[in-house]
Amino acid sequence: MKNKPITKKIVSGKYKNTILKLPSKLTTRSSKSIVLESFFNTIQFDIVDATFVEVFSGSGSVGLEALSRGAKNIIFMEKDRDALKVLKENISKTDASACQVFSGDSFSNIKAVISSLKKKNQQAYFYIDPPFSIREGMEDIYEKMILLIKSIEKENTKLIVIEHMTGLDIPQKISFFTKTKSKKFGNTTLSYFNTNME
Repeated sequence: MKNKPITKKIVSGKYKNTILKLPSKLTTRSSKSIVLESFFNTIQFDIVDATFVEVFSGSGSVGLEALSRGAKNIIFMEKDRDALKVLKENISKTDASACQVFSGDSFSNIKAVISSLKKKNQQAYFYIDPPFSIREGMEDIYEKMILLIKSIEKENTKLIVIEHMTGLDIPQKISFFTKTKSKKFGNTTLSYFNTNME
């Protein structure tokens, strides 16, 4: 008997209750509903007509939730082949014309994403949810993530939000960005970074 696919629903907005498929738990880790609910409650009015970048997309559930709630352009970044297949399938249930997928390594592709934002003179919300470092082969993931954030230009950034393991020591300041708040949900924490432009 074939395993029933794992799914989740878009919670609110234009595509509310649209069923999204999730990739295998072996390849990606889906963000908890309580985490996403808190995140979108925080930025709900700000993302209307905005550009939203989901750096380690997996199923694309965060970016598609942003799209459903009024974001105008969504950029997805994903490396895993199975996750990409699921991501594209999920995008097709919403507005594919508002979505752009950068397939391949996010650490390499971030330059192309920044370049694309610069050309269009866009500022974006970055949601960064790397695989937890407890996974095999991911031991240095957070060091690489810090470098990735350092390569993001402040002129093209509205906000950076990192979903990470609770207890992880993330610097208060990364390049042009300062941590303004952290919110804990059991094993998961959201850390918010704003630009130092003020």
